[in-house]
Amino acid sequence: MAGKNENDYMASIRHSLAHLLAAAVLELYPGAKNTIGPAIEGGFYTDFEMPDPLSEEDLPRIEQKMREILKSWSTFDCREVTAEEGRKLFAWNPYKLELLEELATKNIPITVYTSGVFVDLCRGGHVDDARSIAPRSFKLTRVSGAYWRGDEEKQQLQRIYGIAFESPEALKGHLAMMEEAKKRDHRKLGQELDLFVFSDLIGAGLPLFTPRGTVLRRQLDAFVQEMRDEYEYQEVTIPHITKKDAYIASGHWKKFEEELFRITTREGHEFAMKPMNCPHHTQLYAARSRSYKELPVRYRETTACYRDEQTGELSGLSRLRAFTQDDAHVFCRTEHVEAEVLKIWDIVDRFYGIFGFELRIRFSTHDPEHLDAYSGSKERWANTEEQLLRLIRQKVGDDYIAGVGEAAFYGPKIDFMAKDALGREHQVATIQLDFNQPEGFDLTCINEGGERERILMIHAAIMGSIERFLSVYIEHVAGRFPVWLAPEQIRILTLNQDEPILHFAREISRKAKELGLRVMVDADNESVGKKIRNAELMKIPYTVVIGGKELETGELLARIRQDMEVNDIAHQPQTVDEFLKTVAHEAKSRVSKTSL
Repeated sequence: MAGKNENDYMASIRHSLAHLLAAAVLELYPGAKNTIGPAIEGGFYTDFEMPDPLSEEDLPRIEQKMREILKSWSTFDCREVTAEEGRKLFAWNPYKLELLEELATKNIPITVYTSGVFVDLCRGGHVDDARSIAPRSFKLTRVSGAYWRGDEEKQQLQRIYGIAFESPEALKGHLAMMEEAKKRDHRKLGQELDLFVFSDLIGAGLPLFTPRGTVLRRQLDAFVQEMRDEYEYQEVTIPHITKKDAYIASGHWKKFEEELFRITTREGHEFAMKPMNCPHHTQLYAARSRSYKELPVRYRETTACYRDEQTGELSGLSRLRAFTQDDAHVFCRTEHVEAEVLKIWDIVDRFYGIFGFELRIRFSTHDPEHLDAYSGSKERWANTEEQLLRLIRQKVGDDYIAGVGEAAFYGPKIDFMAKDALGREHQVATIQLDFNQPEGFDLTCINEGGERERILMIHAAIMGSIERFLSVYIEHVAGRFPVWLAPEQIRILTLNQDEPILHFAREISRKAKELGLRVMVDADNESVGKKIRNAELMKIPYTVVIGGKELETGELLARIRQDMEVNDIAHQPQTVDEFLKTVAHEAKSRVSKTSL
């Protein structure tokens, strides 16, 4: 409860600062019109119609004006007004008038808040005393475009974002974290480490993975599938387009119609690029009659999906139009659910444990006040959620986050929340229980009595989207991948271009590749210092310099990337075979000996 009160208090501060921001902009820029100004996670924003465009160079001036005005503010005085009084107060602002008319139509009380000389239409949620806000505990961060009420057909506005914390010290710590986050930005590192690119010619939200980036994808996927194979998942393959009918039956067409890439054939048939894989997998299950003795049936597939995201919502690998899911579906009876969920949970724990992520559980349930947004009856939701909750409590007791309204439209979820090296939390793996699609596709098994029995379906994604997982993981480790995952595990540098040295370097490379290691020989006519620097910039785990001494003794003393745990390789020279076998063992065992 204390945590909730603290969050509520910070939300009040942040909403109060949105008022302060509006007051400062209106004072500095006559003709400006403020619209909405909510508190958001970590901060606040306010949207404005501006007489002239703002840039981020204007933010320090606005921020200074906010601090000046704050000195004259004390309380947020609330009073209820009639619709007619409100129209007079906000006659100059069409956005406030639109909101006011909606309130009047719905018979919702119309309240205005006054601080100093600033008056705003607002439903509340401010601090009791504005003087409790430390002048140096907030900062304006950026300016972006926005549409009034998120509608592209309406007026384009300018949105000013700010951040705010309980104290100047907390703000300073957050700013330091933001600077570190810039250095770790996966978009920046993806380019520097030659992992992926975006092309204007191909299109926004459609990443192209280089050979090095493709190594990452394949290694990650192989790890997930190895663990799934332990639980007898069967690999399947499906097409990338689907008739509209499949998504009508699954419920996805009604829910996500605007997010689908649609295709109309020459004959007039309507298809869609698949935004998810579950309808296809249901048809593999439904292709023949199933005995209860065959269940559970477990399918797995790593495959691309496509969603028509708006350009402004795309962000590096985090939000894409084409992404790859490590997807799996289990078709089972109710009595199998507990064992199957626990198997998936085991895979999740093992996978994220290797990468050093701290996981929390969010139990994502439906919102009972908006049942029309979900498929299925109230009773079915209650029973299914109770079943998942028993499993969660079996694993973590009451140490979980309540995610009311976060369920999929077809069933509740167990979402795994990972905290990265900078303390940021991301939703990663998910286990979803689905009773809706088995109804829509009439999925059954023949039970012990020879009757058709409705089954359940479990959706399980470990990374969810490989691309999104990479966006999180690259930033988590700042691009310093452990040996088993590194696109290039060993770089061999030649001291000069003498043929015996080149031959020795190539021989080491050949032996490394025979052991399954990823190695490159840098024999360019550059100084060894520059070659070492290049290897460091590419964050190669092991670098070996080959010169006359190494050629004579046949022994190597490898340079180890600074963040890695020092091992026998760093202490003394080893023979080529000893060195390569040590690295190969480290790679095979998937040891992550790196500091974050």
